[in-house]
Amino acid sequence: MNDGNDGRGDGTGADPGGRTSEAGGNRSRRAFLLGAAGTAAALAGCSSGFVGSTTDQPDGPTDTPTEAPPRGGPGSTAGRSPYTAAYEATVSSVAVIRAYGADGRAGQGSGFVYDGHVVTNQHVVEGGETFEVGFAEQDWREGEVVGADVYSDLAVISVDSLPDYATPLSFIEREPPVGTEVIAVGAPFGLGQSVSAGIVSGVDRSLSAANNFVIPDAVQTDAAANPGNSGGPLVDLDANVVGVVNSGGGDNIAFAVSAALSKRVLPALVESGEYTHSFMGVGLRPVTPVLAEGNDLPAVKGAYVASVRDDSPATGVLRGSNGSKPVNNVEVPTGGDVIRRLDSTPIETLNDLSIHLALETSPGDELAVGIIRDGKERTVSLTLGERPSPE
Repeated sequence: MNDGNDGRGDGTGADPGGRTSEAGGNRSRRAFLLGAAGTAAALAGCSSGFVGSTTDQPDGPTDTPTEAPPRGGPGSTAGRSPYTAAYEATVSSVAVIRAYGADGRAGQGSGFVYDGHVVTNQHVVEGGETFEVGFAEQDWREGEVVGADVYSDLAVISVDSLPDYATPLSFIEREPPVGTEVIAVGAPFGLGQSVSAGIVSGVDRSLSAANNFVIPDAVQTDAAANPGNSGGPLVDLDANVVGVVNSGGGDNIAFAVSAALSKRVLPALVESGEYTHSFMGVGLRPVTPVLAEGNDLPAVKGAYVASVRDDSPATGVLRGSNGSKPVNNVEVPTGGDVIRRLDSTPIETLNDLSIHLALETSPGDELAVGIIRDGKERTVSLTLGERPSPE
């Protein structure tokens, strides 16, 4: 990622957590529902109707009317599919969120209960001044944003009291293998109590964030996600949260902020209202075959330092590009350092660097950075700073 205009952000490329325990009764209820589903694998087909306009557009101001919040709880699970069981173990903890701006227009998204609060996306609450949070059984609450982080697109809302049935969901402990079956629960197009099913299609994805930074470690899924799904949970069939739905357009590709990053950011948002990301102060590019050839690199691996921001942690430590040359009719930058290691972690791709910074480091940490400079390997020491505010 980068701090400049090289197309990636520093928080993880150029610069670029808290498991919630469930109440005993809720854990038992979920275990019963999931166990009773047996091994059935069939998923009944379903049709979806839309309220208002069906035009694809990002979550935010919309005139789409909101369906009532989810109703009802789990019923008999005998003979039901594992998707049904996972849905019934999750839906009571999922909320519809309405954000009202100064002009009276409303944005809409989804959320779920975590640590006595409601988790959603930062872009769902952005620009809102008042908030309504709707739970199952027609329970609506006024909400207040207690913390939001634009660089991870996560936000936390507090309400005066949670319904007894709206119990915390738990995050998974490990990265889900590609192919893991998942469901997305939320309120697409204002249609509360909705679910779509799919698999984890990919992991370690990078999503665009403010100021050319990226959100690393994201989960890709083919479970349909549409406007209104943002902020809702993507859960596995054990009803554990794989990620916080971030984006999608119903095109068999959607993304979620990973459980690992969420568990790192959310406790800080609950406690202090903000999260501080590590910052190197460099603009990075992936090492491609033409870039490797233009810089006489031994392998197509690493993260290429295209630029160094003035007065940043990398100033005087790392070197950015100082020239360019054509390779296969493509002009590629030359002369910049190539990062191949952070402490003992090998850096083979730009994503490797982004994920390590986001999940394993904090501002003030001193890193041993293994680089290739002028064809030679060397190690330099860099002390991470704090990523600048979006403003």
